[in-house]
Amino acid sequence: MPTERPAADRPLLPEGARRTAAWCVVALLVAGVAAVFIWLCVAFKTAVTPVLLALLGTALLGPLHRRLLRMKVQKSLAAGLTVLAVLAVVGGATYIVVAAIVETGDQIVASLRQAAADIAEHFGAAGTSLDDLAENAQKLLEKFGGTAASGVISGLSVVGQILATAILALLLIFFFLRDSDRAADVLRSLAPRSTRDTAEAMGRRAFEAVEGFMRGTTLVALVDAVLIGIGLLVLRVPGAVGLAALVFVTAYIPYLGAFLSGAVAVLVALADRGFVIALWVLGVVLAVQVIEGNVLQPMVQSRTVQMHPAVVMLAITAGASVAGILGMLLAVPLTAAFFGILGELRSRYGAGEDAAE
Repeated sequence: MPTERPAADRPLLPEGARRTAAWCVVALLVAGVAAVFIWLCVAFKTAVTPVLLALLGTALLGPLHRRLLRMKVQKSLAAGLTVLAVLAVVGGATYIVVAAIVETGDQIVASLRQAAADIAEHFGAAGTSLDDLAENAQKLLEKFGGTAASGVISGLSVVGQILATAILALLLIFFFLRDSDRAADVLRSLAPRSTRDTAEAMGRRAFEAVEGFMRGTTLVALVDAVLIGIGLLVLRVPGAVGLAALVFVTAYIPYLGAFLSGAVAVLVALADRGFVIALWVLGVVLAVQVIEGNVLQPMVQSRTVQMHPAVVMLAITAGASVAGILGMLLAVPLTAAFFGILGELRSRYGAGEDAAE
């Protein structure tokens, strides 16, 4: 007959409660480390932002750089040519987008104004028309002219900060590309001796996830912009080129960007071409989204980390709350890198646990 353990030797909590408490402590530690890391990133955002943008640019331009290296081009020259190529492509694309928006911006704004006026006329309450809003805005500007002037000055400083960030990011892209072969050695030197292989594998998996996301998103954005632009041109919607450029730019914010650009296109068509054409534009946008969701995204995600749409939306919301528009742009690739690291850990340690079971 088994003897009963003395009360002093009995554990205070049962086994299940102790395991739950241990996992809660681990979760709190991870959350604390993550909170401190995010706080440091926000505090040093002037330095962190160019680094993150440079990592995204390096992930996008890595294949071109490796192709140049296979052609026996010297490393520094290959990195310089890659940066010049991205300057030419991004500069040309920016010029096309800005020229299209400037050329058709008046039409788009006028159409949106007319659509808003129609909506306010049919559904708005008294005193909410655009004329009333414009009159109130004019009074506010006259009353707070000094504030508006300071806003212009702060806007100029923001533009200067953006230019400085872009230049620093380009320089970092050059160094990241040139010294990419040393990244694994640096990571191994920073990690403890027993975990160097795991740290290197996690780093490679995270970078591959970001690289796949950037290339896939660019391809999807280009296809969406071309298809929607063709549909808008066929339907003779004003500002079709500018709207297509807007689709391309906003495609880097998954789901939310497509909704915003599609809503703008539908409103422009509603104001300028009528209800029937607006329905056709809505059909074109939905058809392109169906093609993207059922054809393009599976092809792209089959080569990178697959993330549930709910996870993507939560990541975008968290990024927006932390860093605004920039956070929305960076949230999804960083989440992809995180899931890449989890996948590597699962493949390394999960297989061993399954075999033991």
